[in-house]
Amino acid sequence: MAFFNRKDIDGLEKIYKINLINSCSGFKSANLLGSISKKNITNVAVFSSVIHLGSNPPTLGFILRPTTVPRNTHKNIKEIGFFTINHIYEDVIDDAHHTSAKYPEEISEFDMTNLEAEFKGNFKAPFVKNSPVQMSMKFIEEIYVPSNDVMLIVSQIEELYIKDELLQDDGLINLSLGNIATINGLDTYAIPKFKKQLSYQRPKK
Repeated sequence: MAFFNRKDIDGLEKIYKINLINSCSGFKSANLLGSISKKNITNVAVFSSVIHLGSNPPTLGFILRPTTVPRNTHKNIKEIGFFTINHIYEDVIDDAHHTSAKYPEEISEFDMTNLEAEFKGNFKAPFVKNSPVQMSMKFIEEIYVPSNDVMLIVSQIEELYIKDELLQDDGLINLSLGNIATINGLDTYAIPKFKKQLSYQRPKK
């Protein structure tokens, strides 16, 4: 078994260390965040850090790297107050990953890929058309984490769209049925498959 202590990790070549630490926590969610600027320029970007924070109210978060360089998603969210979260699925992996390229804010990633923007109802931000799970989000707060110079962006689910065949009777979204992707590290994608659903566990007597 390979072994790394903290001294080993600190001394690793940069790219090797980035790959190692980004993959050691396990598979991560694969989502496209859709936003729009005050000038009505759409933006879509891949994020692998979306996490569940609570169910009541329905709250999600994601980690944003330092804003010392332009972060169009962050700027749009702060200015407009709303954005969308869209699950990446197998057919769009290549285009989804390309949204990590650093385009200037006047260029929409929708125009540079085959991803299609979709507007629903009166919600201001664009969804990614055909994504099996889509969420409209309202920005709540950002929490700075000084130890790693990142921010936790906290938001609430305002609307939730799920393809019918994914939604079970008990409320579980069976992501396997939508060929939903997950991210291993920074740039490696996988399509996990449903194995078993277990019951709520209580202590053995």
